[in-house]
Amino acid sequence: MRLVVAGSPAAAVPTLRRLAVSDHEIAAVLTRPPTPQGRKRVLTPTPVAEAAAELGLPVIEASRVDDAVTARIAALDVDLGVIVAYGALLRRPALDTPRHGWINLHFSDLPAYRGAAPVQRAVMAGDASTAATVFQLVEALDAGPVFAAEPFAIDGEATAGEVLAAMAETGAEVVARVVDDIAAGTATATEQVGEPTLAPKTTIEDGHVDFTADAAAVHARIRGVTPEPGAFAHLGDTRVKLLRATRDPGSAGPAPQLAPGALTVHDGRLLVGTGDGPLVLTEVQPAGKKPMDAAAWARGLGDLSGKALA
Repeated sequence: MRLVVAGSPAAAVPTLRRLAVSDHEIAAVLTRPPTPQGRKRVLTPTPVAEAAAELGLPVIEASRVDDAVTARIAALDVDLGVIVAYGALLRRPALDTPRHGWINLHFSDLPAYRGAAPVQRAVMAGDASTAATVFQLVEALDAGPVFAAEPFAIDGEATAGEVLAAMAETGAEVVARVVDDIAAGTATATEQVGEPTLAPKTTIEDGHVDFTADAAAVHARIRGVTPEPGAFAHLGDTRVKLLRATRDPGSAGPAPQLAPGALTVHDGRLLVGTGDGPLVLTEVQPAGKKPMDAAAWARGLGDLSGKALA
C-alpha cells in the first residue's frame, strides 16, 4: 500500500522507521514546521522530519491539515494514513482522503487516557500497566474503533520519558501488523468499551511537587512529569528541579521520620519527608546550575536542620 505517515516528536520516529523497511511505500511524511530550540532559539526540524530526510522520504511541513495540505495528500493517491503524535487534529475531508482512512497509534489502553499526555498521566497516577493501541482515526478525540492493543508494563522506577521511548518501539511493531492486516483485507476493529478518561497536556504547575502527599504519589508525580514539564520544589527562594527519585531505601537501617518536605542525609542518601514516610532524592538541579547528585547538593547546603522543600 501507499502510505502517508504523520508525526512530529521522537516517539513517532520508530513507527516511521519500521514502516520504511516494510513492504509498503511511504509516499510522504507529514510533520510540523521547524521550531526555535535552545537558548539561541535556532529553528530546528522535528525529529520526524530529520528521520524522513535521512530515509530520503518526501516531507510535508504544516502546522495544521488545511485544504491545501489535504489537496497535497490527495494528489499522492495514498491508500492509508498513519499518524503518531502529529500535534494537530485531522478533520474531514482530510480523514477521508486515503482510501482506508487513517490509523492512529496512541500510548494508552483506550478508552483510558484520551488526549495529549497519556503516558505522563498514567505514570503520575501510579499505574502499573498501560497499552500501545492502534485505532481508526475519527473526528472525536481518540474515540475510534480499536484494531490492536499491546499491553505494556510500566517500570515502577522509570520516568514518563523512558516509558514513552520504550512504548514507541513496541507501538511501531503494532502499527506494522495492523498496516499489513489492512493491506491483506483481514483487519478488524472493535468499538471502545468502558468509561473514557482524559489525559490533558501537562502544565508547569503539574510539576510542582506536594510533599504532603504519600511517598508513592510523590514518587509517581516526579516520574510522571520527567522530562517535561519537569518536577520542582522550592528551598526558600531557590527553585530546585527534582530530576530523579526512588523509593528504594538503599540501606539496612530504618530511615528517620521526617515532616513533609524536610531534608536529611541518611546512609549517604538524601531523604525528603512526605505524608507517610521518606523518599530518596537521587538527582537534582538547583536554579542556574547543572544536574547533580542530590546528596552532594545537600552536603553543600550545610546544616539541614529546618530546611525543607515546598
